[in-house]
Amino acid sequence: MSDAELQVVARSLRQKSESLRRAGVRHNRRAVKKDLSRASVPAPAPVITPAVMVLPAAAIDHRESVPAERESVLADLAREVAGCTRCEELARCRKQTVFGVGDPCAELCFVGEAPGADEDAQGEPFVGAAGQLLTKIIAAMGLERRRVYICNMLKCRPPGNRTPGTDEIANCRGFLERQLEIIRPKFICALGAVAAKALLNSELSIGRLRGQFHDYRGIPVLCTYHPAYLLRSPDAKKYVWEDIQILMGKLGLHVKT
Repeated sequence: MSDAELQVVARSLRQKSESLRRAGVRHNRRAVKKDLSRASVPAPAPVITPAVMVLPAAAIDHRESVPAERESVLADLAREVAGCTRCEELARCRKQTVFGVGDPCAELCFVGEAPGADEDAQGEPFVGAAGQLLTKIIAAMGLERRRVYICNMLKCRPPGNRTPGTDEIANCRGFLERQLEIIRPKFICALGAVAAKALLNSELSIGRLRGQFHDYRGIPVLCTYHPAYLLRSPDAKKYVWEDIQILMGKLGLHVKT
């Protein structure tokens, strides 16, 4: 309280006392003096102790815990996939399901068509001849295979490596969608017509889809030819490299000229 405000309060108390005296009302002088004393002495300012912010361990270790959390959720989903029998023929003919492999926090996810014989035997996507070529493409980008995520539209090998049926893609689509929700990649590279059309719900050919970005639930998708196609048509490698360079530019990777 300022000096001016104290003076106003003291004056008011004196006037009140004088009015009561004139009216014949007896009063306690000590009480009046006490009131005046209270009015003239400002109350001590409260002592404020600086608060110490204590972060929970989960907040401190958030970055370290995210990969472990995603790996755990992906592992649960992989077990669910392993027990899937929606596609009777695929469930009967497979040796095992092929879920996915790579960094659960990867910025880039490659999505292929379906496992082949080598993948069915090993339980890992893109480990055969086409997979070796994909690994070379990833290395040419300046990345490591373990730093990206690799999976397929289908988690089971179609007999004879035939093209997946529309019903099979529909049965397995939910698993892929949940994978991508967990990983949350910044970019997706769809390998081949089956993956590109299914992911984008498009009827356009891979030739029409490649070379530009499309959208999957807010994630940019670049489509290009499947590595297996490149083994049969080596001349198409130049087109894949053109596509990959577009992707590298968006990822902030050095593009070799």
